[in-house]
Amino acid sequence: MRILGIETSCDETSAAVVEDGRHAMSNVVASQIDIHQAYGGVVPEVAARSHIEVILPVIHEALDTAKVSWDDIDGIAVTHGPGLLGSLLIGTLTARTLALTHRKPLYAVNHVVAHTFANFLIEPEPQFPLLSLSVSGNHSHLLLFESLLEYRLLGSARDDAAGEAFDKVARMIGLPYPGGPQIGKLALQGDESAFKLPIARLDNPYDFSFSGLKTAVLRALQHAVGADFRLHSTQIPALLTDQQKADMAASFQATVCQTLVASLGKAYTQYQPKSVVIAGGVAANTRLRQEVSAQLPITMNYAPIQYCTDNGAMIGAMGYHLALAGRTSDPLSLTTNPSLPI
Repeated sequence: MRILGIETSCDETSAAVVEDGRHAMSNVVASQIDIHQAYGGVVPEVAARSHIEVILPVIHEALDTAKVSWDDIDGIAVTHGPGLLGSLLIGTLTARTLALTHRKPLYAVNHVVAHTFANFLIEPEPQFPLLSLSVSGNHSHLLLFESLLEYRLLGSARDDAAGEAFDKVARMIGLPYPGGPQIGKLALQGDESAFKLPIARLDNPYDFSFSGLKTAVLRALQHAVGADFRLHSTQIPALLTDQQKADMAASFQATVCQTLVASLGKAYTQYQPKSVVIAGGVAANTRLRQEVSAQLPITMNYAPIQYCTDNGAMIGAMGYHLALAGRTSDPLSLTTNPSLPI
């Protein structure tokens, strides 16, 4: 069974052809990073306009790369939430139109849950029960899967997601958007013990909080340059030395990774899953992978970078299992939900 997966939840337009939920025959991604760098973050209206411009060429390229025609496609899966409303609308309306035009069944996919399915595109196949840490710029969730479509939320970010914290701290030390990869590179030159940063303690041991950490970073940087709390964050980069920037990048990154892995470790001890995966954009972080491998008594297999960031392959992979379960959506009435829950 071949599913066309379409992903437009934020600032990347992607389409992929996935066979039997395990083999990505193609995975085309049109990134908007260059467009949004000038603004220091994603501008929703700009993102939506960019999706309009490239979505059909991306879909056609995905079909061409997979060497298939519409006759070879058995269904269409599309992200309908959560995400940016304008971006979601472009993908969903396109998928609905194509489903009607080509008479294909349509499958509505939860973007956050789909990140876990990227790990079914690699070998070996994860086993159940499965514990998944899914973290990106817009979400941080800890999920327990009993089977492919039976899962429950153990914990999530109370405030900012991990990826969002990376972006904001990157700006504090003068790094461009997106912040995660930039901090990861700079951290290699820093001392992660240079700054003592806090880890939030919450009632639910599986929840995360990064708002207080961001404030702690700001206060530490103000102190490092000999200024008081009235110094605005935008003024700080010019006053920092290169070594101070590298040390903060390393210290902040280590603290985020320790925060995430602490909750993951507690869940592993409690539920004793057969497999553990990390998913989402932050899953590409080398320091996080090192921390997970060091702390968990289980062999880890990590998806390649192209399956960590937003991509159509993960949507197609989850869509395949929705198809097997008969969970179709009506192309005449499918709506988007920017706040779609787990």
